[in-house]
Amino acid sequence: MIHKATLFRLGLLILSGVYVDSDPVKSISVMEGDSVTLNTDVTEIQSKDQILWMFGPQETRIAEIHKQIIDMYDSNETFGDRLQMDSQTGSLTIRNIRSEHSGLYKLSIIRRETSYKRFSITVYADLPIPVITSNSSICSSSSSESRCSLVCSVLNVSDVTLSWYKGISVLSSISVSDLSISLSLPLEVEYQDKNTYSCVINNPIRNQTTHLDITQLCHTFEEHDQRSHLIAAVGVLMLVTAVVAFVRRYCFMRCKQAGKEVKTQGEEMHYAEPTFCAHQFQSTDAVAEDHTVYSSVKT
Repeated sequence: MIHKATLFRLGLLILSGVYVDSDPVKSISVMEGDSVTLNTDVTEIQSKDQILWMFGPQETRIAEIHKQIIDMYDSNETFGDRLQMDSQTGSLTIRNIRSEHSGLYKLSIIRRETSYKRFSITVYADLPIPVITSNSSICSSSSSESRCSLVCSVLNVSDVTLSWYKGISVLSSISVSDLSISLSLPLEVEYQDKNTYSCVINNPIRNQTTHLDITQLCHTFEEHDQRSHLIAAVGVLMLVTAVVAFVRRYCFMRCKQAGKEVKTQGEEMHYAEPTFCAHQFQSTDAVAEDHTVYSSVKT
């Protein structure tokens, strides 16, 4: 037998038009920085309608239209100015969405009858580009083939899967859920392998791919020896060039200094001017008259 109080509450619910919405929660996945719109499916809001948006387990009010007046609750620290509400339909847009905006959103549409909608938003962080490196500078070798050990790595990721592909086939993969950690996935290939390899990181909505260039990362012993000899030759050439440049510079400075000393000595030399002197005397053998005789030049 139904209690009278229960019948009374049920009658109030029927009169007010309130009912429990049995529609399932709509799941939405977006990337950080994207914009997402939560639709009310209302064609046009009437003057007496009330559209209320709530967020999180505490159902915190974040946006509302009541009697055609919009209240965006600007004091909300979680969203700041990222929220925008359509005045005609009451749909809510979240701009430049961040990871902290993941969660449950509840919509109440209060008019002749009250209805509810629920949205679950998952925000994924931007994906890094996978980095492929070689485990060693020289690949392992046998009598007929060479094999190269490689590692594909990504840093600080969550809710992703990291995989090695050979063509379109998955060779190996590793996944992480909520924790933000670094992932590494090894791979060993033959040096002469002509297949296409790639490392891919993905989440439910996006992926990033790095293709493997075997010739750049994997080298045989012979190639390594040739590269070593080439590097050594280049090093010797650079050393000889440096020594020649130093010697030329040294000789130039020495010659320049010697030139300055010669010039200084030349400036200190002085030459005397010639002086002419006249003397008068009488000769016993000559006629008794005066003669003037010029002496040799004295310097």
